[in-house]
Parts: sequence; C-alpha cells; structure tokens
Amino acid sequence: MALLSPPETQEEAVAYVQSLTERVEAELQGLSLPDNPTELYDPVRYVLEGGGKRIRPLLTLLAAEAFGGEEALERALPAALAVEVFHNFTLVHDDIMDRADERRGRATVHIKWDEPTAILSGDLMMGLAYDLLARVESDRTAEIIRIFHQMVARLCEGQALDMAFEMRAEVSVAEYLDMIERKTAALLEAALEIGALIGGADSDARANLCKAGRDLGRAFQIQDDLLDLTADNAKWGKVIGGDMMEGKKTFLLLRALELAVDGEKGWFSGIVEEKGISAELVPEVRDRMQALGVLNEASAAVEEHYQSGLSGLSVMPSGKGSVALRGVVKALMQRGR
Repeated sequence: MALLSPPETQEEAVAYVQSLTERVEAELQGLSLPDNPTELYDPVRYVLEGGGKRIRPLLTLLAAEAFGGEEALERALPAALAVEVFHNFTLVHDDIMDRADERRGRATVHIKWDEPTAILSGDLMMGLAYDLLARVESDRTAEIIRIFHQMVARLCEGQALDMAFEMRAEVSVAEYLDMIERKTAALLEAALEIGALIGGADSDARANLCKAGRDLGRAFQIQDDLLDLTADNAKWGKVIGGDMMEGKKTFLLLRALELAVDGEKGWFSGIVEEKGISAELVPEVRDRMQALGVLNEASAAVEEHYQSGLSGLSVMPSGKGSVALRGVVKALMQRGR
C-alpha cells in the first residue's frame, strides 16, 4: 500500500497519519499465519482484526521517520507491528484476569472460545512479536530486542502491582503513579525509543523520548481515570462511573482518600471496603470529588504531564515525522471529549 507524502502542515498530518494507520492495518491482516490448528490461529486473527487506533505502532513509525526519513520508517515497520501485536497480546491476557466479557464491542477471546485458548493465543502473539522484531533490518537488532524485553518486564511488574493493590486496603497516589509508569507508560516509551533507534537517534535524544513516553503514559492513564466520571458517554463508549462501580483504586479515588477527612474519608473508604458502589451513587461520587477539588486536580495533572511529554518530543528534528507524531499525541489526549 502506497503512503501519502509526509506532511508539511498539521492538516496534511491528519491524512498522513490515516495513511500510516491503514498501512499498519493492512500489514497486520497480511501476516502469514498457518490455518491449522484453527483453535489456535483463528483467535489470533480475531484479535488482530479487532481494530483500534494503532497509536503505539504509529509512535514507532513516526519516531523513525523523524530521525531517519522515509527509509527508516520502512525499516521500522516490522518493529511497529511487533509493538502492536504485543499490545494486543496484553489485552487478551488482561481480559482473562479482569473477567471482561467484551473488548472493543466484541466478545473477548476467553468468552468466544475459552480461557485455555485465550492463554495459548496470547502466548503465540508474544512469540510473534519477537519474531517481527527479528525481521528489522538493522545492525542494532540486539539492542532493539533488549529494549523490548525491558519493556515486557516493566509492564508485567506494573500488572503485578495493580493486582496486588486490589488486595490492599491502602495505596498511595505515589505508588499508583509508579504502577502506571510500568503498566501503561512502558510500552509508549519502548515504541518511541525503538523507532528513534532505528532512525539513528543518539542516546540523549532517546532518553528524552523515553521521558516523554513516561509523561504521556501518566497523562493518558490519569485522563482515563478522569473520563470514567466526566466523559460524554456517547463519545466515551464505556459505562460512566464504571471504575467506581467496581471499586477500582484509580487516581481519583486514591487522591480523594488522601484529601478527605472524618466522615467524608469514611464515605470514600467505603467504596474500597465494599468493592464498589451502585450506579445510582455515581453522581454523588462525582459531586463529592468535585467539592474536594479532586477533579480539577486530576485535570491539572493530565495537562502537566501532557505538556511535559510534548516538551520531551521537542528533541526530534523539526519536520515531517515530528509534526505528525505531535498530531497523534494530541488526538490521543482529546479522546472522550
């Protein structure tokens, strides 16, 4: 599939990113997978056909283009696919752990098939991600794989911490931020760093992009927590207040517990102790958090981390890739609005 010429303006960037997204989509659907056993490969195809914004592979491709031009972008394509295949693998296993019935409006793999099938399919996708990485034409392949594996370890650490938090009565906001830097931000960091490495970026530039990935990961997750209570439901596509109904220890709930005193603190503690609230109480949660200043504080934290992330992206050479990458990040932060 031919790409449009890289953009010179923000308007052109939108069309360029769309062309890249379509390229990633076509390459994912074109991956050569055996037909048998169908019990293994059909679920993998099902997952990869599930759509999504393809943000992570876009970060890889655009970081490569920013530092190394269109030739680097082409060489980065297998790595971009690896990042997206791995991301989807994590979703399959996350859905099992969360007992989720749906993902992107479709039945999850363990519901459509069963848990053993979902585990095996996820395992295969993990292996496929490493196989794709090995296809990158670069003399830095070993370093690329090392960065990728460090990301895998950090992401698993974050998931383990998230699960542990469910069993603990008290979790600090600082602990929560550390967890999301692993679980959410690690893959954004790796996507940017691997693309930049393929494009020829030096170690200082890559370090700045890693920090940008961490900041954007924080912004993304805190915004996700905030939108759970404040999004326009038609745009958000999820149940408003779903996190509170499940008693999840989000940035909002943990910060409310830190700020509240006396009976108010006891009221928020009850959400944790009872492992959630009824849908009817969601508006009251929102009102109480608004009164405490939690919602405004969360909005300010999103903006702070977002701007810090954009600042980190400034190490990219000005030009086509950086214009488009900033557009992708901006679109990511406008979801649900």
